[in-house]
Amino acid sequence: MLSFLVWLPIAGALLVACLPNKNPQLTRTTSLVISLVAFLLSLSLIFRYDFQIQGIQSTEFLHWIEVLGLNYNLGIDGLSLPLVVLNNLLICLAIYSSDLALKDEKSFARPQLFYSLILILAGCINGALTAQNLLLFFLFYEIKLIPTYLLINIWGGKNRGYAGTKYLLYTALSGIFILAGFLGIAFLTDSSFDYEMVQTQILPYGKQLILLITLIVGFAIKIPLVPLHTWLPDAYTESPTPVSMILAGILSKLGTYGLIRFGLGLFPQLWNDVAFWLAAIATVSALYASFVAISQTDIKKMVAYSSIAHIAFVVLATAAGTSIAISGAICQMFAHGLIVALLFYLVGVVENKTGDRDLSVLNGLMNPQRGLPVIGGLMILSVMASAGIPGMVGFIGEYISFQGSFTVFPIFTILCLIATGLTSVYFVILLNKAFFGKIDCRQTTTVYPKVRLAERLPAFILAFLIVILGIQPAWLTNLTEFSVIASHPINTTIVAVNNEQ
Repeated sequence: MLSFLVWLPIAGALLVACLPNKNPQLTRTTSLVISLVAFLLSLSLIFRYDFQIQGIQSTEFLHWIEVLGLNYNLGIDGLSLPLVVLNNLLICLAIYSSDLALKDEKSFARPQLFYSLILILAGCINGALTAQNLLLFFLFYEIKLIPTYLLINIWGGKNRGYAGTKYLLYTALSGIFILAGFLGIAFLTDSSFDYEMVQTQILPYGKQLILLITLIVGFAIKIPLVPLHTWLPDAYTESPTPVSMILAGILSKLGTYGLIRFGLGLFPQLWNDVAFWLAAIATVSALYASFVAISQTDIKKMVAYSSIAHIAFVVLATAAGTSIAISGAICQMFAHGLIVALLFYLVGVVENKTGDRDLSVLNGLMNPQRGLPVIGGLMILSVMASAGIPGMVGFIGEYISFQGSFTVFPIFTILCLIATGLTSVYFVILLNKAFFGKIDCRQTTTVYPKVRLAERLPAFILAFLIVILGIQPAWLTNLTEFSVIASHPINTTIVAVNNEQ
């Protein structure tokens, strides 16, 4: 089943690449069917998953390049399963919404390439999330860099070349640190790259610390954390809407996933010694990104900085390292993926219908005369979810994360709660200026094209999940309840760090 999730999209990409050039609709429909099958397969994993069993399930193992220690080793647990489902859902919605990005003739000239790259990206993300071999994870982690770079550089905005190159350099640097850490672990411990065989505790303290810091830096670039974040606003802003949804919704989660899986999971005893500093950096990232978001006039860049702030809450919970904090971090990753994907989609619709993203230009979009009242209502819902309003999935993710981190880092948690409050500030600015402002009669265009029902469908799906999982959070938390502690050895007595703070 896991191999199907990895290789079905990649095989589908080859099929899509062979379709006729003159029929972009056939290409889109074929890609959508492939992604929908992958999503249904990922959903079936939930029904096959035994919540009473701790540890990795649905394992697949094949010897591959034994001389390098590279084995085809796949498996899922409570950490990877929600993210696999999220990935396949967002890929499906991104392909469906691609008509927002492929309006001009230049883009339609290469639909096979566009959809093939997205399908390859889907398979690589599935592979990285299910890989139980360090080198196998690294291969999928690095290969997905190529399709992402091409998607930004070919179909992005006017500064796509700069944004794509910056993304490429930063992510490549992230991979260098991660590979160095993995090679150091295997060579110094004289063990296999298979996750369950790694024995980092036999290493001296100094070597463990160097390896852990190397991995943290690598994954911090991917998350990203301040001051390693400068690639993100450019990449998110210049990407077409479907790619922005994937970048923010799931690709950034590979950083937090790696931090939990390979940082906390492989160095549980040493984690206490770096947890304080990691929590401090996460808090700075949350506050800094929130204040910068307030100053933005480009609504897409505002959402990009908001993403940095909210993913920092996941890092804070990971730094705390308690079982409840890790469960909260996983829930927050899933919730953040749904919310930020919805935000970027709605911003894409606004830009597509109005031709602008500038708050100094947009106004009165909620007015029925402008044709975007439903989009405005969905934007209000997504903003409320991002701000952590009870009854929506954003609340349960942040609540559990902060509940787990408060016992370890009370001051940092309170500061991050302030950052959560700032979410309301910059999003109220967005709503007030763009949706509730008075119509400027001096504008030559006072009525925008209507948003078709088909264009609203991805937003309705994401909004429905945000609400239903907020009302029934147990459907999400049950995925992690029985497997987090066993899969990731967690020290729940971080007293020394707490006293130091």
